Amino acid sequence: MIEFERTKNLAKNKKMSLREVNDKAKLGTNSIYKWKSNKPGSDALAAVAKVLNTTTDYLKGLTDDPSLPTDDSFSLDGDKPVMYHGYTVPDKYLDMIRGLMDADIKEGKADKHE
Repeated sequence: MIEFERTKNLAKNKKMSLREVNDKAKLGTNSIYKWKSNKPGSDALAAVAKVLNTTTDYLKGLTDDPSLPTDDSFSLDGDKPVMYHGYTVPDKYLDMIRGLMDADIKEGKADKHE
C-alpha cells in the first residue's frame, strides 16, 4: 500500500529504519510493516507523519510534496486541503466555518487582513 512505500522511502531519506520510526511513533511491534497489506489507522498515520516531519496527506498519496506547510495562514477558498494536527479538515466543517465567517462579515464583526 502507498502508506507503507512512502513511509519506507521517507524514512530511508532521513536515514531512519522503519523500526526506529515505528518505535518513535509509539506503535505496536512491526505495525508499519503491516501497512504492506492493511490500511493504517488515522492515529498511527498521524504519529508516523509527525516522526517523519511530513503530512498524512503525503503518506496517503494525496500530495507528492512531503514538506510541511511553511505558512500558518491559509485560505478556505483555496484548492489545498486544510489541515489540523495532521488531519484533513472535512468539507462539512469547512462549510460550518464559512457560514460563521459569512455571518460575522454581514454583521461587520470580521477583521479583514490583507
